[in-house]
Amino acid sequence: MNERLHLDPQKINRGREAARKIAERIDQFIAPLTTVAVERTVARLFGIDGVDDEYIPLPNRVVDHLLEQGVLGRGVAPWLIQAMMHEGQDAQTIAERVAQGALDLTKVPTRSEEELHRFGGQLADQQLDRIAENRKKRDEYLATLGEGKKPYLYVIVATGDIYEDVVQARSAARQGADIIAVIRSTGQSLIDYVPYGATREGFGGTYATQENFRIMRQALDEVGEEVGRYIRLCNYCSGLCMPEIAVMGALERLDVMLNDALYGILFRDINMQRTLIDQAFSRMINSYAGIIINTGEDNYLTTADAVEAAHTVLASQFINEQIALLSGLPEEQMGLGHAFEMSPELEDGFLFELAQAQMARQIFPNALLKYMPPTKHMTGNIFKGHIQDALFNLVSVMTGQGIQLLGMMTEAMHTPHIHDRQLAIENAQYVFNNARNLGEEIQFRSGGKIEKRAQEVLDEAVQLLEDVQETGFFEAIHRGTFADVKRALDGGKGLVGVIRKSVDYYNPMEQGLRNRLQLPSREEVSYGYGSY
Repeated sequence: MNERLHLDPQKINRGREAARKIAERIDQFIAPLTTVAVERTVARLFGIDGVDDEYIPLPNRVVDHLLEQGVLGRGVAPWLIQAMMHEGQDAQTIAERVAQGALDLTKVPTRSEEELHRFGGQLADQQLDRIAENRKKRDEYLATLGEGKKPYLYVIVATGDIYEDVVQARSAARQGADIIAVIRSTGQSLIDYVPYGATREGFGGTYATQENFRIMRQALDEVGEEVGRYIRLCNYCSGLCMPEIAVMGALERLDVMLNDALYGILFRDINMQRTLIDQAFSRMINSYAGIIINTGEDNYLTTADAVEAAHTVLASQFINEQIALLSGLPEEQMGLGHAFEMSPELEDGFLFELAQAQMARQIFPNALLKYMPPTKHMTGNIFKGHIQDALFNLVSVMTGQGIQLLGMMTEAMHTPHIHDRQLAIENAQYVFNNARNLGEEIQFRSGGKIEKRAQEVLDEAVQLLEDVQETGFFEAIHRGTFADVKRALDGGKGLVGVIRKSVDYYNPMEQGLRNRLQLPSREEVSYGYGSY
């Protein structure tokens, strides 16, 4: 497999090394910083949930209480632990009293560092054990029910009503889907809190809430037992509440999550400092929970040309891989994104698409790889669209992709109906079954168009990565290196939620995750780089 396109291993190593240094510099930059979302995640892991009389989530009330008094740099954990120990109450009760104005966390008597760390460590172990149990339960389902063959058939439901989503998700599972992705309501990534409870009024999708996760997880477990295979659940761990949604997913046994700071920076204008900090913690949670992350490089080709910008997708995949490794995420849980997005009018476009899919598989042999369908060049001609999707499916099975987000022939017309989804599943099943081992039976001509295309993209990606290493990642984003979109270090949404850690900062949940993932502590990490 590694020799099929005769890619130069030294160039691949150069690209990976440049990406590693870029990732380490990012990690060095974010190490002394935390965010309101990270601290709300810690509060949730302490057991805080629910909303107050004004429907403001209690994790927000606690964190905002500390933020307003200028003491959040210490982290939310020490204040909660001191209150829990002094008042003899659990974190939920403490949070309710804070929301009512009946308790000021900064007025509670302080405790020694030793006491804080002992109590915090016990709480972290309890919550991380809950997540470990969910992972064990998934493994048990996979052992007893089994699962579909790769590429996994990934379909979307997006009604806005969680109960209608359940109906459509069950239908899709019975039709053959392996992964159900519940699209979030339009704009949720830009609100700095997580909605609460079951929701029925989303627009363009359904709100990501812990209750909605629970409802859909239960429904998919039931239909999985009916059809005799485990059905994975996907949602969106991105935006201003990235780590909070990650922990909600871990607690409700989600299996796949969209998790990519670069996507948020470029396509949602979220401040890059904020989302990179949030991403690091969220990926630790995803790693420990056994959740597959999907990255969003495929979106680059919706704003940039798929031929000219192909190397930016590969460069971003290299960077995302290295950032994920720093959070302890194994390669097998990396659904690195790319897409079948070349113009159907391009001569030999299929050959170029095949080249890039094969290239991604060779460079990231252990990654799951998330392959996205044609969208940019879908026209509403459903017959042509169905053929475009068939070619996309053929490339996927030939090159051993991991997750196949199914194309819909009505892509340019409306949110798919149930029968649109069924036709998409039948298309993929037909192609996958008839070409299951085709990739093992063919060779690529040495010096041919496919091989040359892959080598060209790799060359350009390595050069780009070394340029970014030289100029700095943040400057590269500022220049519009990826997706032709420019963002500033101090621009975008959410910067106000970035907090510098004080010398006595304490986060027992991150410490517990680092211990269990066998990652070095923040104090032990030192890269010695000077520019970002």
